[in-house]
Amino acid sequence: MESFIFYTCAAVAEIAGCYAFWACFRMSKSPYWLIPGLIALVIFAFLLTRVESVEAGRAYSVYGGIYILFAVLWMWGAEGVRPDRWDIFGLTLCLAGAAVIFLAPHRG
Repeated sequence: MESFIFYTCAAVAEIAGCYAFWACFRMSKSPYWLIPGLIALVIFAFLLTRVESVEAGRAYSVYGGIYILFAVLWMWGAEGVRPDRWDIFGLTLCLAGAAVIFLAPHRG
């Protein structure tokens, strides 16, 4: 459960950080948006190191599913774009894959 909390917080930090860059370069916001964006991305990287996994690649694989979940939620909540059936279908596939990687009894 602790890993899920770190994954969740990491996803929020990464999306916020990336959105700050998006706002600067795609929405013509002030370059000052990059400062909190960089801070959020550093926080994201730190949080991802806190998950319980010996292998970075496995931690990143599981995180991918969580990230996609929060990206779709961001699209819906922050950008006002309701996910369509293909978004939901793709998200479900990603979460199923992440769950297999996260919950499987790995050797070592």
